[in-house]
Order: sequence, then structure tokens, then C-alpha cells
Amino acid sequence: MELKAFNIAFAGLKVGQHQFEYEVDNTFFENFGFEEFNSSSLAVTAVLDKRTTIMDLKLTAHGVVNVNCDVTNEPFDLPVEVDMDLVIKFGEEFNDENIELLILPHGEYQFNISQYVYEMIVLSIPQKRVHPGVEDGTLDSEVLDKLDELSVAAPEEKETEQVDPRWDVLKKLKTDNN
Repeated sequence: MELKAFNIAFAGLKVGQHQFEYEVDNTFFENFGFEEFNSSSLAVTAVLDKRTTIMDLKLTAHGVVNVNCDVTNEPFDLPVEVDMDLVIKFGEEFNDENIELLILPHGEYQFNISQYVYEMIVLSIPQKRVHPGVEDGTLDSEVLDKLDELSVAAPEEKETEQVDPRWDVLKKLKTDNN
């Protein structure tokens, strides 16, 4: 997938809202050297609200990415639902240092949103990816069986020994003063 497809040429657009649709899969992420997804299928929508001196861009993405579980290494589909807002202004020189603000030089007629789409999706993925079957106990996996087998059993609680009653009086004094 060529990243040129993510260019938005705003110079010829009328004032108002304009919608752009994109389909994103693994070839998109490979352009950024990102290969952590087994597969991906996402629909991205960009709504550009063009005004005379400023533009607002709302990006939304929804779909699934197939990743391996960090506990069992079993692949599973992780749902993705994310959005991002970006303000686009014009200035002396290009500046994209602020995540919520893009400054384009005067005379520019287009900009590319691929970096924003990439970051929005990748940053929405949780650090720890756990198969839903692990969380609800429905996943049948050799790894989980082995983890259960090797887990240390909780220590049994010792029966409370008979405590000298004088200690109880001292404990009461300690809690009364607080």
C-alpha cells in the first residue's frame, strides 16, 4: 500500500466538511517497519473540516488486529476502536512537534496523514495482550495447563495461636490514640 494514498489535497476543496475513507492492512504497517501484527483489517475515516484560516481533522479507526497472547502465545483477534483530533494551521515553516497541532507552510496544498494513522492505531494497542479466553477461563491451552502445574500453591494459613491477653490491652491503647 502506497502512503501517497494518504495525501489529502485540501487546496481545491470548498469550505466545509470532507470525508476520506481508507482500508488499512499489514502492508500499511510494513511501510513503517512495524511487524507485530499477524494480520490486520481496519477501516479508517478522516473527516476534514476546512475553514478559511484553519482546518480540523478527525481520524477514526475500527477493525481488528491479530496478535499473539503474551501469556499463551496463542493468536487472537484484538478489536480496535480509536479516534484522534488534529488542528491544522498555517505558519512560516512545517512543524508537527505537537501531537494535536500540525503547522503547514503558507502555500502548501496537501498533507499526508499516514504517520498520524499509524501512531493512532499502534498506540491504541495495549502493552499487555491477553487472549480473552485466558481472562474468562475458556481457553484450552497446553501453556495454561503447564502454568497451572508449575504454579506455587498459596501457603496455608496457620491457625492463630493463643495470644497473651496483656497484648490485646496494649494493642487497644495503640489504636485508641490514633
